[in-house]
Amino acid sequence: MRRLSFVSGVVAVLATMSAALTGCSTTVHVDPPSPTGAAAEACRRLGVVLPHALDGANRTMFEPASSFVSVWGDGEIMLRCGVPRPAEMAPTAEVSDINGVGWFSDPRRPLLFTAVNRVAYVEVTISKKHVPGEVLVDLADPIKKTIPE
Repeated sequence: MRRLSFVSGVVAVLATMSAALTGCSTTVHVDPPSPTGAAAEACRRLGVVLPHALDGANRTMFEPASSFVSVWGDGEIMLRCGVPRPAEMAPTAEVSDINGVGWFSDPRRPLLFTAVNRVAYVEVTISKKHVPGEVLVDLADPIKKTIPE
């Protein structure tokens, strides 16, 4: 009887720890793009050099796993490399230059920014918790180093 009580106690402790750990982690779900050729190569290089933290948010896990996606915080900042050209971007659309990277921003989607005029389009979604300018400045060097114009 004593052994059964010990085993039951261990099982209860493990179940509680598992529930606590599960409650602490959030997995973000992101639809990964499917770039090919030079865009895919550039996006893989970008994924390796991206910063561990952006505007105080640390890189985090996401599903499904993809070398073309990076996430910071609980999905507060999401980067997808190798997305299609933004459908809303007209040939004469205004592009903002931030530290040598051209960013397109559709006024109808103010939290979405796309790096353009490069081998691969890089889409960044930034929640209202963060300052877009700071995030885009921090992403400029890695993008310039890995994704040619």
